[in-house]
Amino acid sequence: MCKTLKDLVISQSQSDSLDIKDCYIQTGIEDILLEMDQQLVGLEDVKARVREICSVLLFDRIRELQELSTLNSSLHMSFTGASGTGKTSVAESVALVLRNLGYLSKGHITNVTREDLVGQYVGHTAPKTREKLQEAHGGILFIDEAHHLYKPDNERDYGSEAIELLLQVMENQRDDLILIFAGGKSKIDGFFNSNPGISSRIGNHVDFKNYESDDLIEITKFLLLNDNRFKYTPDTVDILMHYIDQLKTFPAFANARTLKVFVNQLLAFQAIRVEETLMNTGSIDYDSLVTIKPEDFKYFTGDDFINIIGSEEVELYKG
Repeated sequence: MCKTLKDLVISQSQSDSLDIKDCYIQTGIEDILLEMDQQLVGLEDVKARVREICSVLLFDRIRELQELSTLNSSLHMSFTGASGTGKTSVAESVALVLRNLGYLSKGHITNVTREDLVGQYVGHTAPKTREKLQEAHGGILFIDEAHHLYKPDNERDYGSEAIELLLQVMENQRDDLILIFAGGKSKIDGFFNSNPGISSRIGNHVDFKNYESDDLIEITKFLLLNDNRFKYTPDTVDILMHYIDQLKTFPAFANARTLKVFVNQLLAFQAIRVEETLMNTGSIDYDSLVTIKPEDFKYFTGDDFINIIGSEEVELYKG
C-alpha cells in the first residue's frame, strides 16, 4: 500500500536526512514511472524529461511540507508532437504521479478537443467549457489539437471565449487542476505566439519526436504479442518492415495509431487464412492459430491501405 508523501516526510523528520529514493518507492511513483517505461517503446528523451519534472516537483513538495520556500512554478504543460507518439499515455502517468505527490486529488485525465469546449452560438461556449473544467477537477484537462481553439480569421468564432475561460482558470485556480495543451509542435508554437497569456503560464514543455523505423517495428511487435497474444516469425518481421518503411512516408501517418489500424487489418486476414485452412484440411495446429505468417499478407489490396493511411499507393508484398 502506498504511503502519502506527507506521512513519509513526517516519519523521517526526526532523522538528519531524508531518503529520496524511499520517497519514490513508498509513494508508488517509481512503479508508475517504471510502468510508463515498459508500456512505451522508445521515447527516451520524453521519459527522461518526465522523470526530471517529477523530481523537481517531488523536491518542491518536500520543501513545502517542511515549511521551506518553494519554486511555486506553474504545473500546466504543453505536449508537442505528431499524432500517435504517446502524448496521452504519458499524460496519464503524469496525472498519477501528481496525485501521489498531493498536487491532484484524483489523478484522472479528461480528454477534450475544440468541439468539447467551443459552442456554435452566443452563450453556448462558456457552459460547455465550464462543464469540462468541472469534469477535470482533481486531475488533468488534456486539450488535444489545442491550436484549433484559435481561429483569428473568423471574427464570429467563439474559440477566443473558451481561451479566455481557460486563462482565468490557469491564473486563479492553481490547486487540483492542471491543463495540458497538446498538438503538433509548429501549430502549438503558433498558438502560444498568438496567445502569450497562456504561453506565459505553461511551466513545462515536453516534445515528442516521431518514432524511427526500429521503434515502429518494436511497437508493432508489442501490439501483436502483448495486446493480442500473437506470435510472429522472422520472415513476418521483414514483411512488417517492408510496409512500415512505406507507411511512415505518408502525411497521414500517425505513428502508433496507424500501426494499430494496420495490425487490426492483419489480424483479420490471419483469421481468414485460418478459416480457409480449416475448410481445406478440417483441422489446424495451435501454432498456426496464434502465429502471424507471411501468407497472411497476401490478402492486402490497395483499397485496404486507403482505410489505413488514406492512399492506395503502397507497394504490396509479392512473396
